[in-house]
Amino acid sequence: MSQIRESFRDRIVEILDRIVADQQGSLNAAREAVVAALEANRLVYVAGSGHSHILAEEVYYRAGGIAAAQAVLDPNLMLHTGARRSTLLERVEGYAEVILSDYPIGEGDVIFIASNSGRNAYPIELALIGKERGATTIAITSLEHSRRTTSRHTTGKRLFEVADIVIDNFGVYGDAAVAIPGRPERMAPTSTISGVFILNAIMAEAVAELAERGIMVDVYKSANMQGQEAAAEAMIKRWQSRIKGL
Repeated sequence: MSQIRESFRDRIVEILDRIVADQQGSLNAAREAVVAALEANRLVYVAGSGHSHILAEEVYYRAGGIAAAQAVLDPNLMLHTGARRSTLLERVEGYAEVILSDYPIGEGDVIFIASNSGRNAYPIELALIGKERGATTIAITSLEHSRRTTSRHTTGKRLFEVADIVIDNFGVYGDAAVAIPGRPERMAPTSTISGVFILNAIMAEAVAELAERGIMVDVYKSANMQGQEAAAEAMIKRWQSRIKGL
């Protein structure tokens, strides 16, 4: 059994190393977009459906994360209220417009859109609407998977073909990365781990660059650290009027 564990570990390390080495241009462009947004007092949105919504939650109200991060979350596209329904809804054209009617994404904002396949209507339309509103759109996707599929949107485009910046998560086709002896299915998907790494690295680099310029943006500390309860509450009060769900 330890061989499977080690195989998965090796695959994750290989992917993260490849992202650092081969996606420098996209990572740098994403960092500069976040820097520009934070410097202009704009917001960084993160969206996804199904398991990709985990990435939106990762940066939202997160210890060690920026306060200006807004998760775009719709229960119908998550798993806890109906897993199969989320799969069906992410294919429905026009649904992204309904969801984004509650989020004032606009000029100078950034929206990260996580979708491993990049083929469904919801992530594609998130990028199209974000661009229409003047935001910088950043896709986190598997180019290998996406290029082996057709679009489920009437434009015929996939997410990587409509976003301003594309970051490849280097996931294999189907996401599951590890062969299981005696089984035809593979297991151990990688898109969540790689996506979390990508987002947190970009946010940390952006904050570091701004700090070098003497610009200090709000970053959450854990409310479960001793003596941090008051600071956490103060941060929430500062951002409650701008961040949905606080």
